[in-house]
Parts: sequence; C-alpha cells; structure tokens
Amino acid sequence: MSAQAQPARVTPLETAHAEASSRGPLLLLVEDEPPMRKLLQAVFGDQGYRIVLATSGAEALAQASAHNPDFVLLDLGLPDVDGVEIARRLREWMVAPILVVSARQQENDKVTALDAGANDYITKPFATGELLARVRVWLRQSARVGPGHDESTIEVGELRIDLARRLVMVAGAEVHLTPIEYKLFAALMRNAGRVMTHRQLLELTWGPAYANETQYIRVYVGQLRQKLEKSPARSRYLVTEPGVGYRLRAD
Repeated sequence: MSAQAQPARVTPLETAHAEASSRGPLLLLVEDEPPMRKLLQAVFGDQGYRIVLATSGAEALAQASAHNPDFVLLDLGLPDVDGVEIARRLREWMVAPILVVSARQQENDKVTALDAGANDYITKPFATGELLARVRVWLRQSARVGPGHDESTIEVGELRIDLARRLVMVAGAEVHLTPIEYKLFAALMRNAGRVMTHRQLLELTWGPAYANETQYIRVYVGQLRQKLEKSPARSRYLVTEPGVGYRLRAD
C-alpha cells in the first residue's frame, strides 16, 4: 500500500476525547479524514455519546465485532475497502442502525448503500442538527424493537399490524388489505423509519425476479395510501424518497 493510501492515525487527543465520552449510546465512527473525524467526535461527544473510532474498513469490522455498537456512522471513501462493502458485511450479523455520511451525492450511490444494508444516508456537507436528529430517530426505533419487544405486533402512530393474526388496524379500526398490499405494508412496518429502496421492496414483496418492476411499487403504495392515510395526497406515514424508494415515517 502506498504512503498516500495508509489509513489515518488516531491521535492521542482523539483517543482521550473518545474515552472521556462514556455516558450515552455507543457510536462506531468510521471516518478516515482527520478534520471530519474530529468534527463528528466533537458533535457527538458533546451530546454524551460514547465513541469508538475506525479509520479503515478492516478496523471498522474489528471494532464492530469487539464492541457491538448501538449505532454506526460510516464514510464510504475508506482507504482499503469501499464503505458499501463494509455496510454489507456488517449487516450480515449486526442489527444496529447504519447511517452513511458521504460526499457521494449521486442517486445510484445512495441506492447502492441502502441496498447493501445501510438504514439512512446523508451527504457532506451536512447540518449537524439534522445529523443528530436522524441518529436520535434511529436510536428510538432500535429501542422499540429491542429485547422484550413483541415482534408479532408493530405499532407506528395510528398504524398497527399483528403479524401472527395478519391483521391491520388504523386508529383501532380493522383495514382489509389484499395479500400483496399486506406483504408490502408488513415490509415497511418491519423497517419503520428506514428508507427502503425499490429493489428491496420488490424482492421482499414479489421476489427477486421482479427486482426491476418499479411500477408495481408505485401502484401498490398508492393503494395503501388510499386505505391507510387520512389524506392520501398528503401522506403522513408513507413517504416517497424520490428516485430511491419509500419510507414509513416513524416519528
């Protein structure tokens, strides 16, 4: 590996800052650029997060295995392995939310990262307030589906799905869905708050052979809005992520 490709070294000051932050959720910060790493350390350290650092893909995998973090902030432009591959390998065993923080702004980059297992994606430069808010949303969502959660029943606002009995309720009233509508709604509810790409939803609902049939999703999301939303034209729950997919709003 050339000198230019060597992972950045974590300085003693950064390590001390990380060790001093010992109160809140454990955050794995995967970022090889020192200025951005220091900024994110300061932002999250000031909010009481505990921070574990990684400056390469190999280090990210090792730190995740050693510490089992509550949340992962992942840069894609790492010196050894592309961050998309890291997201894919983490998602093989880790349930903690992964938020990509990247300078890559192309729609395809976002879709690829989300398909690989990332829960969310924010581009650089970003507003720190928005970044913190997104992390809080995902930590709340993780808490709702953590140990002790009844996985057969999921509630988001006025929406409720009983997976064992295959019942859907809105504000306490039962709503009848077709089998396809039910499968699509169940996929969104199981991943409430997460951006689901067209490909993910198609494969979960119709199967891998339909991974490119995006028109199916538009039709059935429209039908779900008619049945589940008070105002289908101004959807409260079923949110379109243009060019990427859909998200069931959890906050």
